[in-house]
Amino acid sequence: MNQPAVSPTLDTLFQRTLSRQPHATALLDPLNKARITGHLPKRLTYAEADRAIEALSAHFVESGLPANTVIAIQLPSTIEFVLTVLAAHRAGLVVAVLPLLWRHAELTAALNRTAARAIVTMSKIDGVAYSDLAMHAAAEAFSIRHVCGFGSELPEGMASLDEVLERDPGTTRRVIQDGRKAAMISFDVTAEGFRPVPRPHFSLIAGGLAISLEGDIRQGATVMSAFAPMSFAGLASSLAVWLLSGGALALHHPFDGEVLEQQINDYACDVLVAPAPLALRLAEAGLAAHMPGLRNVIGLWRAPEQVAASDAWTAPHAPLTDVYLFGEAGLFGMRRGEDGMPVPVMPGLRGAPREQSGSSIAGEILLTPKGTLGLRGPMVPIAAYAPPPPVGDMLTPQPVRDYVDTGYAARIDRQNGAINITAPPSGIMAVGGYRFLSNDLQEWARRLGQGALLTALPDRLSGHRLAGRAQDNARAREALGELGLNPLMVEAFRDRAGPA
Repeated sequence: MNQPAVSPTLDTLFQRTLSRQPHATALLDPLNKARITGHLPKRLTYAEADRAIEALSAHFVESGLPANTVIAIQLPSTIEFVLTVLAAHRAGLVVAVLPLLWRHAELTAALNRTAARAIVTMSKIDGVAYSDLAMHAAAEAFSIRHVCGFGSELPEGMASLDEVLERDPGTTRRVIQDGRKAAMISFDVTAEGFRPVPRPHFSLIAGGLAISLEGDIRQGATVMSAFAPMSFAGLASSLAVWLLSGGALALHHPFDGEVLEQQINDYACDVLVAPAPLALRLAEAGLAAHMPGLRNVIGLWRAPEQVAASDAWTAPHAPLTDVYLFGEAGLFGMRRGEDGMPVPVMPGLRGAPREQSGSSIAGEILLTPKGTLGLRGPMVPIAAYAPPPPVGDMLTPQPVRDYVDTGYAARIDRQNGAINITAPPSGIMAVGGYRFLSNDLQEWARRLGQGALLTALPDRLSGHRLAGRAQDNARAREALGELGLNPLMVEAFRDRAGPA
């Protein structure tokens, strides 16, 4: 009897390359990893990475984590992150990615909303004791049963994953590799508030295809990722692109310009994946002279409404592909032309290779009746963004929506029929990859007492930047830290007598 056809998972893609070239380089750590985490940088082949993945996967199984349960991860852009994600998938677990900016308040909310059974972190990242943050958040998340960490000086009660990697793999379990199974949960902020966004493997792979095919990334390429991985775009542009190309993945913990340049040259990287404003600044500083071996640059725009007004790309030896990000809803890529300027965004199906314009691999772009940009296709988690039913009309069946409304204001250009993205979603602020409701700023400011002000100011590079004012800025920073808020909120109240 024929077995039903299943779609590949991320681990399936890894194992395909492993069987073909086990001794080829797979993963490369940041050169400055010792400063970031206290670990020395590593370089792993596919065979070495597979053994590490097997050991971590066995540990998760032996710890009693049932298949299909959620494991939360808060790690830097290092080899440990990639190994943990693939090990969790091999054990049949669902990965919830927690941004490094998150502190106690957001960590606790995410762990409780996803009913995570375990959390994995690093002892210290850039001097911050993330192991302590994880322990405190886990104490308020009743579902957490296991707290694991890499690094030395772990708190009592936290299992050391470095010790796991040093011993032979233990018990494993057979997991059906099916791309339709849940793979990850990321977190978004919409007008309705904080929202977990689950995705299957095929959705992540579709995001990676949209980037790698539009960017024309060759098979066997060495990909340098300088984009934080704790999001759908971060995973798609690093993990998925690497596994689809079957080459090597070099990781850079954002951001050190000199180290990035050295990594790209030392590792002979073909592809750079980075925030688009950063990529444009590198081009202005002489990308061709400083990094002549690059052949592709993937620029990710967290503020996609800024693409049309961006500067021309000035490094023709490494063409730029603009990747438009819409929170956790989805993305699409547009490779720039020979003039270095952004190309028009046309509505309709987005075939990944340009010569196959009828293909729907990369999804579809549309203008909604509300005058906002909509997305649909295999990477878009439509159910996660389904609008709430109207109040008082709970028993009436609602029409099924087959797209996600990103909330980004858009209009059709009458001259060329392209979609112009004009403004971000109303009431939502973004500082880099951190999104929050504007009402939250007022709420946190009120907690600081009379005369306190916390606001978001427009910023050309990151979308917005935070600024705060209080009668005593030092006490305001201390109070926000005690509330468990992330450092963007806390440092908004820094004293400005010196350099910002």
